[in-house]
Amino acid sequence: MSKVLIFSASTGGGHNIAANSLREHFENMGYDAFTYDTFKETNTLLDNVIAKGYERIVSITPRTYGRLYRAANNETISHYVIAIITDVIEKRLLKIINEEKPDLIVATHPLVTNVLGTLKGEGEFNTPIISIVTDYMIHRAYINDDIDAYIVGSEYTKETMMRKGVRDSKIHSYGIPVRKSFLDYSGVVKKDYNVDLSVLLMGGSMGASQLEKALQSLIKTEHYLKIMVVCGNNHRMKKRIEKIVEEDNGSKKIEVYGFVEQIPELMDKADVIITKPGGLTTTEAIIKNIPMIIPYYIPGQEEENADFLVETGMAIKVNKIKELSIVVDHLVRNKDILDSMASNMSEIAKEQSIEMIIKLGNELINLYKEKKLL
Repeated sequence: MSKVLIFSASTGGGHNIAANSLREHFENMGYDAFTYDTFKETNTLLDNVIAKGYERIVSITPRTYGRLYRAANNETISHYVIAIITDVIEKRLLKIINEEKPDLIVATHPLVTNVLGTLKGEGEFNTPIISIVTDYMIHRAYINDDIDAYIVGSEYTKETMMRKGVRDSKIHSYGIPVRKSFLDYSGVVKKDYNVDLSVLLMGGSMGASQLEKALQSLIKTEHYLKIMVVCGNNHRMKKRIEKIVEEDNGSKKIEVYGFVEQIPELMDKADVIITKPGGLTTTEAIIKNIPMIIPYYIPGQEEENADFLVETGMAIKVNKIKELSIVVDHLVRNKDILDSMASNMSEIAKEQSIEMIIKLGNELINLYKEKKLL
């Protein structure tokens, strides 16, 4: 039985969700698969700097994060950052690899991808590596000559990666792995045809004020909307949203949720989703063919995801949250725009295949075994 080690990191939820989804699918196909939160497993201090630091900086000063992200996209700076991280975690990371002796390694985070590629290039191990790119534009940190294959979310992403010097044959547009529960969901959901438009409103880590402003703008629309607001684990945000709903006096049909597992069901009920464009949420919306409106994003990869979605005709970016009402009223009057956006999503969704990722992994395992026999 082949063994797969999947290395992730806790900077946002998408990397770990992709890792866990892959682990479940590999296990279902008969592999021994294990996930590792790389920095937690190798260096607690570094984990605090990278993972905890990420959470703090995007919530307190997201523009600073955007500047750091763009700076690290420079080849020279990226090289030095990777070199430092490699020096810090090399010993414990190699200990895991040498003890577990995997047949395949998968990485779902750019820094982890490059560290693994660097160590492999130095001859520390000889195991095939697949990198899962969890956003739709390519950061320099992903790129390393010793990565065997890259999984990307679209042909558009593949082309941008090729322009950065990665060989065509290494890049596979099989899609970003999403929650297994999301893929397994097959419930029949009836849309609400008593409203002009059903809207799923999510804010993620953007904070209560942004979600409040978005809801207040939607309440000002001319049309009768159903608005499903997801607040996640932020109980304070949920209370503030519920207060706005109480003051609305029923001009809109509003449902408020805290943390929910049934996101697939809510997506099926919606005609459009208003959210920030994280890689995971974006992929789920594409799979469900639900057009996106983007009123907020974290500078950096989410900003690039937003540009990708707009350029490929799958989303509308709103420069000011207060303009949401104007955009939504326009879409209600011109639903052919939503149909066109959904059609564009359907074309990209056809490329999504976690089974092809596993098949590729198996091919690489067999290829390396053949090389060892020579």
